Amino acid sequence: MQGKIIKSLAGFYYVESGGQVYQTRARGNFRKSGQTPYVGDLVDFSAEDNSEGYILAIHDRKNSLVRPPIVNIDQAVVIMSAKEPDFNSNLLDRFLILLEHKTIHPVVYLSKMDLLDSADEIEMIARHYRAIGYDFVTNLDTLLPLLAEKTTVFMGQTGVGKSTLLNRIAPELALETGGISDSLGRGRHTTRAVSFYNVHGGKIADTPGFSSLDYEIDNVEDLNEAFPELRRLSHACKFRSCTHTHEPKCAVKAALDSGDLWRARYDNYLQFLSEIENCRETYKKVIKRK
Repeated sequence: MQGKIIKSLAGFYYVESGGQVYQTRARGNFRKSGQTPYVGDLVDFSAEDNSEGYILAIHDRKNSLVRPPIVNIDQAVVIMSAKEPDFNSNLLDRFLILLEHKTIHPVVYLSKMDLLDSADEIEMIARHYRAIGYDFVTNLDTLLPLLAEKTTVFMGQTGVGKSTLLNRIAPELALETGGISDSLGRGRHTTRAVSFYNVHGGKIADTPGFSSLDYEIDNVEDLNEAFPELRRLSHACKFRSCTHTHEPKCAVKAALDSGDLWRARYDNYLQFLSEIENCRETYKKVIKRK
C-alpha cells in the first residue's frame, strides 16, 4: 500500500491512505541505513486488520525542513505580528530566504493588525513584498483560499499568534495558546508535536515556534538566489560572482540608486552576507589553530 505520513509520535508513524489512517512502525533496516521517516513522507507500507503496520520504503522527497523535521511541503505561511512583538522585517527575511532556498512557496500573514493605531506603514511594507512577488495577507478571508489543494506549514516567531490563527482556521484542533512573557518579551513555547490536518481542502501543519531562526545558506551565490529581486537583477551585473557591494557595473546597486530596489531588503541582504563572511573567517581561524 502507499500513503502519506501525517503524524509521528513516540516511535509510531500514522499513515493516511485511501481515507483511512494506519498506525505503523519503521522497519529496523531504516535505522541501519541511516534513514528516518518524517511527517509528509510518501511511503510504501504494509498493514493488516487489527494489527500494527510497517513502513517498507520511503519515496524521494522534493524538499524538507530540519526544524521541525517535515518534508514534501508546497507552501509555508509565515506569521508575523504587527505589534507585541513588533513587526521585524529582518526576521521575516530570514524565514523567506530559508523557504526560497528550500523551494517552498512563502505566504506572509500579518497578525494583530487591530493593535495598530495606524496601518499606513504596514501597508507600505506589504506593497513592497507584493511587488517582489510574495503573497502578503492581513486577514483570514484572504488566507483561506490559498490553502486549498496545498500542503501548508505554519511557522513564525513565538508570540505572534500562530496557534490562535490555527484555532480560528480549524477550531477542532483546540491548540494550546500562550501569552507573551513580560520579563523576556517572548512568547511561551506551546506547540510540541508536528501533525497534518485536513482543513479547507488542503493539509496544514502546525510547527513549533521560534525565538530565532538558523538558515542553511553559507555562500553568496545561494544568498543571491534566495532574494528573488536580486536574482532577477543580477543577470545584468558585469560579474557573475557579483556580491552587489563594491563591484563596478552592478545592476543591483544601480537599481538601489534609482529607487527601483527596496533599501530595507538590500540592507538585510548586506547583514546576511556579513554573517556568512564572518562565519567563514571564524572557520578559517579554527582550522589554523588546529
